[in-house]
Amino acid sequence: MKRLAHHDRAPPPKRGDDIHDSPWVTLAYLLFVFLPLAFAPISPTRALLASAVAIVVFLPLHFGFYRSSPPARPWLVLGVALVGYGLVPFNPGGNTFLIYACGMAGSAFRPRLAIVVAALLLAALAAQFWWLMPTVRLALAWGGMAALIGGLVLAGTLYSREKYRRNSELRLTQQEVARLAAMAERERIGRDLHDLLGHTLSLVAIKSELAGRLVDRSPLEAKAQMAEVESVARKALAQVREAVVGIRATGLEAELAAARLALLSAEVRLDQRIAPVALSPEAESVLALGLREAVTNILRHAHAQRVDVELSADASGVQLLISDDGRGGPIEPNTGLAGMRERLSALGGGLQYDSTPGAGTRLVLSLPRPALQEPAP
Repeated sequence: MKRLAHHDRAPPPKRGDDIHDSPWVTLAYLLFVFLPLAFAPISPTRALLASAVAIVVFLPLHFGFYRSSPPARPWLVLGVALVGYGLVPFNPGGNTFLIYACGMAGSAFRPRLAIVVAALLLAALAAQFWWLMPTVRLALAWGGMAALIGGLVLAGTLYSREKYRRNSELRLTQQEVARLAAMAERERIGRDLHDLLGHTLSLVAIKSELAGRLVDRSPLEAKAQMAEVESVARKALAQVREAVVGIRATGLEAELAAARLALLSAEVRLDQRIAPVALSPEAESVLALGLREAVTNILRHAHAQRVDVELSADASGVQLLISDDGRGGPIEPNTGLAGMRERLSALGGGLQYDSTPGAGTRLVLSLPRPALQEPAP
């Protein structure tokens, strides 16, 4: 048998959330090997003995497939298929092993090659039934049943592989977004600290130098300069404390990206309509924290399929609307709404929500006009 090129082999099967990723669970399908004994016109003794031998040969191949390296997996697929072909003359239930082989092919090969391999295996099985069965009707029935179930098993295996691949890509994307968000936060912190402390520290240095020159010549003026230094330092301290509060929260844009990825991983669609609104740092932090809390509640409690986020501004101020199509109903007291309302109230804003059973939940976070950052002249 020609050795397969590297690009024709799939990654090794990995365990995930699917129960079929366990070799012990999939052994339950061996019961179908004995199903024809109940109605097929065959010798029960010979069929039972042949089936027992086939299972003894199959088990090492089956468990070996879950631990095998890529070069060995095509041979294991072929070995399981041969077990089935060898059993069919004694028991038509040998087609069960061909269905196993189809599922293994879906894990062992790239999708297109897996389909070709499974089709060839099932075609050979159909030809065997055509040769062995006493009537064409029985041959078509057994061959068609094996083709249908084998095709479904192959499709399910390929779907699981694609889902695993997409989830892996999603996890990598989440890590990249987190890295970019952290980088953006470092840049924002650097800008804020430069804007906040650069002018203040320069002023403190100038006034301290001036006070030092005046201390002998004019003590009263020196004292006045030092009083101004104290005043400037106290204001700077208050501004630093405010900045630290803002630093603890990410920006709204980064929070939207994190929300989209979190919802996507839970198979929830996010639609956003974000107006180009210039927010003050305090307002942006409050809205970002509110969005984070709302998305967390949706993932934990709502069982939603879709989430809408809309940011808008008018003459009265700015509003952030977050709604979902989940189950709605009474909102639990530990969902963080109290903290959300307190943060909004500290900036003169408010929180409104409506949660109708069966119609989802709607939150409106509003802030007054001063929350908008006026453009520089």
